[in-house]
Amino acid sequence: IRFVLCRPSHPGNIGAAARAMKTMGMTDLRLVGDARHREPMALALAANSADVLDRARVHATLGEALCDCVAAFAFSARAREWAPVLLEVREAAREAVSRASQGPVAFVFGNETAGLTNEEMFACQVLVRIPTGDALHSLNLAQAVQVAAYELRMAGGVAAANPARNRDSSATVEDLEGLYRHFEDAALACGFFDPQDPKRLRERVRRMFSRAAMEREEVNILRGLLRALQRDRIEKT
Repeated sequence: IRFVLCRPSHPGNIGAAARAMKTMGMTDLRLVGDARHREPMALALAANSADVLDRARVHATLGEALCDCVAAFAFSARAREWAPVLLEVREAAREAVSRASQGPVAFVFGNETAGLTNEEMFACQVLVRIPTGDALHSLNLAQAVQVAAYELRMAGGVAAANPARNRDSSATVEDLEGLYRHFEDAALACGFFDPQDPKRLRERVRRMFSRAAMEREEVNILRGLLRALQRDRIEKT
């Protein structure tokens, strides 16, 4: 299970997040955007977790960080009208441990000031909320990572209760993104989708397939069907 920090603005939070991960036995840290994880403040707050920072991988885009994942969980304190399936962090941790038997899983955190963008959120299949009091809803980035890492560790014992599928059978985020693009191309070609009046079609399609926990073969079946429909339409015209 990897922790992905999108555009973190303060190097101290990167170091503190690395420490939060390592205390719970997790070491796969990914950074999206400018890398500031080797600055003195990051190293100081890592506190015996500099090895996590040394191994951290930097990605230009979130899609690059998630491409081989079978599931991605987006953390946000803000309610979103159009969002993926919503889980509280404890339930999300159980689901993540179960899915990790099929391939890499990502917990995704946004920028300290603005959080995740809608585009970043919809690159994930699940939206995660950390329950808080009524007076203040947002946690510091490293605090949120600590809570998530703790819940993952506590959920570790449920893995044996979930039968593991073949790791190669689960659709990755990259597979799903290909399906979304193919679906939109086919919908455009037949006039079903009007980009000038989208009616939330993109968001609805993502939510629908996110709930399915799809296998790669199922994605291939759907894309094969779309290709056949597109080919049939071309032949008839």
